[in-house]
Amino acid sequence: MSVRNLSKIFRSGEEEVVVFEGLNLEVRQGELVALVGESGTGKTTLLHLLAALDTPTEGELYFAGQRLCDLSAEAQAEYRNQRIGFVWQMHYLLPEFSAVENVMLPQLIAGGDAKVAQNRARELLAEVGLEKALGRRAGELSGGEQQRVALARALVNGPSLLLADEPTGNLDHHTAELVIDLLERLHRVHGLTSVLATHNMELAQRATRMLRLENRQLSEVVVPRFN
Repeated sequence: MSVRNLSKIFRSGEEEVVVFEGLNLEVRQGELVALVGESGTGKTTLLHLLAALDTPTEGELYFAGQRLCDLSAEAQAEYRNQRIGFVWQMHYLLPEFSAVENVMLPQLIAGGDAKVAQNRARELLAEVGLEKALGRRAGELSGGEQQRVALARALVNGPSLLLADEPTGNLDHHTAELVIDLLERLHRVHGLTSVLATHNMELAQRATRMLRLENRQLSEVVVPRFN
């Protein structure tokens, strides 16, 4: 993933809010990058741009050599469905659907076979430790279980890039630790490239690199490593 001279400005009438400007970023394949910074500095906005959920005011974003702004709306939707896995602070599960049904959805949206999607969902839910909760409604699960379902859903189409926005933000400390361990393991086992926006410094310190977004700019944070 490559970001060049990226700027995002929101305008309302004559008022102008510059979120960030002139950002440059290279995320190498296999990296786990933690994006830290105070609330309101633009971390979520940057993730939305990486996911082609929003368009920059200036600058360019490239994924696998392809400039995202050159993609049609249909191709951008396919990019989000096939190449990107999403995990947000709110899990956005359908509460009346079972865990399996929630995880199946991205494959069904992509036109996949229902039986294949179901088998894939079962495998991933077992991988995140929810093999005994397959048929339970999402609304009946605990917060940590719901976030694990969201992680399984993010991986169901075999993405190469995982984007996570405060994935432990709504969890208690113990549950957050479990999700951090799981995120790190899934990143490694599935050969992902991951960008995680977080206030959780334990999660951030597990990353390959830590970047701070403040004063409209990105800077690298040097984290001591102790063996």
